[in-house]
Amino acid sequence: MATTTRALAPKPPGTVLLAAEGVRKFFSDDTAPVLEHIDLELRENEFVALLGPSGSGKSTLLRILAGLLQPSEGRVLARGAPLHGPNRQVAIVFQGFALFPWLTVYQNVELGLLATDVPEAERRERTLKAIDLIGLDGFEEAFPKELSGGMKQRVGFARALVVQPEILFMDEPFSALDVLTAETLRGELRDLWSDSAMPTKSVLMVTHNIDEAVSMADRILVFGANPGRVRVELKGLRPTERREKSPTRTRLVDAIYQVITNPEEDAEQLVEQYITRTPSRQRRKAEPARPRRYQALPDVSIDDLTGFVQYLWGIGNSGTLSDLARDLQMRGENLIRIAEATDLLGFADIQERSVYLTPLGQRFAPLELDAQKTLFRHAVLDHLSLMREVVHRLEASPSRVLQAEQLLAELETSFTRAEARRQFETLIDWGRYAELFSYDDVEGELRLDAEHYNA
Repeated sequence: MATTTRALAPKPPGTVLLAAEGVRKFFSDDTAPVLEHIDLELRENEFVALLGPSGSGKSTLLRILAGLLQPSEGRVLARGAPLHGPNRQVAIVFQGFALFPWLTVYQNVELGLLATDVPEAERRERTLKAIDLIGLDGFEEAFPKELSGGMKQRVGFARALVVQPEILFMDEPFSALDVLTAETLRGELRDLWSDSAMPTKSVLMVTHNIDEAVSMADRILVFGANPGRVRVELKGLRPTERREKSPTRTRLVDAIYQVITNPEEDAEQLVEQYITRTPSRQRRKAEPARPRRYQALPDVSIDDLTGFVQYLWGIGNSGTLSDLARDLQMRGENLIRIAEATDLLGFADIQERSVYLTPLGQRFAPLELDAQKTLFRHAVLDHLSLMREVVHRLEASPSRVLQAEQLLAELETSFTRAEARRQFETLIDWGRYAELFSYDDVEGELRLDAEHYNA
């Protein structure tokens, strides 16, 4: 497992408000840890981003730090004291707005104070101040159904800030908003934080969005998955560099992108290479969480995979990831998965932050459906060891049948139980499209499609 990059993320000054020490988390329905040996400190006057792919355990860690979940191993310290139960100095803004539709904006915000002993007059003063701070002045008597998505999330921010928490947690707070609204809110929150206008001493944000983390955070922790762990810790940009495009910002974005899209590589060496632009050295493999017999299949549907190849072909066979995400109105994380799938199959090539169709991809895009399936069938057998293994075992079986339960059990030796199930479902989706085998969900059996396998 790669260690954190201390040279690139020196300890910031200030009192440690919250810390995780050796935190591990298991769930009863899974034999593998969701989180593996998390060490983290959150200090006064810093904005920290937890950045990583979906399913890496970021939100689970957030809930453990808030005292809403207990770690299976390790401990959480609040100002040096072990945390038992909910952390009263933390308020959380979630991805969903979670507003009560029968309450007005004022009442939804005031709700955060009703369980406290704050006197009524002070409660009213703090509620109105929070509403004004977050830009909702004039909407006090409006109901949620009258508000846009951005306005609803403002209510969520105001409700969290009205309790004047020492620490504000944000769990993907902008991901449910349209692009322009999200950017507006990010900018306003960034201004409130830099102007010290927020009644909070520290902010911890979970996000999957690289640009979001780079534009807002003083420190960035990049997570890896299976199990969730901190792969590398990076110092953020100076506030004056966060909004404007610059070589420094581009290098940091590129470095983080390389870490996320190369989960088995040594994260520190990737960061050093892209931030300092030092000559490439021979990289040592990061020690995987589990022995991997097969390469992981991206969680991408056939429709998204083939549609992406055809879209690239239609716009001239290439595009930058940022432009593609904007034009396709896709989250960057989803687009990266699709691009990785096309790269894995040999249909495209990812270079830096752009995607280029290969000659194979250019052949695939204009074909009729049957011809596409034939080409896809050859591609998955050429590039996917798991697909080859399954087909060869089907061919070797006298009944041409493979039990799904047996395959899942083998996948669980390389992946967590949840990830093994996802790998299995992607395998079934791609194998069916390639007409290599059929799958009977009732009987739990894969059956060789001999006609097309030999075609």
